[in-house]
Amino acid sequence: QVQLVESGGGLVQVGDSLRLSCTSSGRTFSIYDMAWFRRTPEKDRELVAAITWDGSSTRYGNSVKGRFTISRDNGKSTVDLQMNNLLAEDTATYYCAAARSPRNPTPATWGYEWWGQGTQVTVSS
Repeated sequence: QVQLVESGGGLVQVGDSLRLSCTSSGRTFSIYDMAWFRRTPEKDRELVAAITWDGSSTRYGNSVKGRFTISRDNGKSTVDLQMNNLLAEDTATYYCAAARSPRNPTPATWGYEWWGQGTQVTVSS
């Protein structure tokens, strides 16, 4: 069992940057691939970014490539999402999620069983 708590959301303007952080407690953090998802009332849940258990590989959704960066610190049990050049369409509730790592070369795209409560990001134009 792992508990996840997100922080760092807020209201920003188009072109601004924001950094989300997710802190994990419970089982050993390094056994999990980690990811950030987002959801809006109009769209289904979307994978934003994911990272392998050891941080060696990352994956990004097409809409955020080149603007967002996911990173993790296993010593601190945290995973961050640096979001640059934010667009209005990045407005969403962002969720941190954990999947028991299959130890593949790339991050898991499914199997995320543990979720945070979400943090709201609103990008104003």
